[in-house]
Amino acid sequence: MGSAAERWAELQSGRGVPPEILAQAPASPWGHDPADFTAPDVPEDTPSRAAGLTLLGASGTVTDVGCGGGDAAFALVGPMTHATGVDTQQDMLDLFEAGADVRGVPARTVLGPWPDVAGQVGTADVVVSHHVLHNVVDLPPFLAALTAAAVRGVVVEMLSEHPMAWLDPLWARFHDLHRPEPATVDDAVAVLREQGVEPEVTRWERERRAPHSPVWVTRRLCLPPEREPEVAAALDRIPPRPRTAATLVWRP
Repeated sequence: MGSAAERWAELQSGRGVPPEILAQAPASPWGHDPADFTAPDVPEDTPSRAAGLTLLGASGTVTDVGCGGGDAAFALVGPMTHATGVDTQQDMLDLFEAGADVRGVPARTVLGPWPDVAGQVGTADVVVSHHVLHNVVDLPPFLAALTAAAVRGVVVEMLSEHPMAWLDPLWARFHDLHRPEPATVDDAVAVLREQGVEPEVTRWERERRAPHSPVWVTRRLCLPPEREPEVAAALDRIPPRPRTAATLVWRP
């Protein structure tokens, strides 16, 4: 493992929840609600979408790694002739299948973690993976499998830093837990360069998203529901979530 990969792994490992805090959590802080991941009827016109459409050209197949409801793949409806969704949650894959059906896109799904299931997935013309890298600790095999699965190219979208870093002041406030600095886009690019890949990087501003509710944040902080009023008050005193994102594009 190169020095950039080691740095990424160290920073990502530092974002974990200490066992003593996790043991006291009344509910799991992990997992995602599929309702929050439904792909929009009209896709946002982003650099990620533009890059995917350019790689697809007149037509082509797409694999969406960490697909959720298919936001990344369904932004390419038109030239996309077939979509494969990969996710670790079956309810997300059910949502992906429903979205493909509504859009009239032939699709299949594969349940399991990437890159463990890469052999089941096979190749596609374009591989997309949006807002997944910050969930990965061992980044080199994840990235290498994305590259191997793509015939024409890979499009990765990620926030400028770990998407939960904006909650760091609340971890300090409620648990006296002081997080290390978050991994960034530059850290991910450095890992790619260690693999001999020089990605095209486009930095841009996402549309402002509604803040997470105090209920969601309370669960994420491993706190009981009765602490929600305190969490709501604390949320009003921390900076808003950053909006800077980046699109990374590379070709095999």
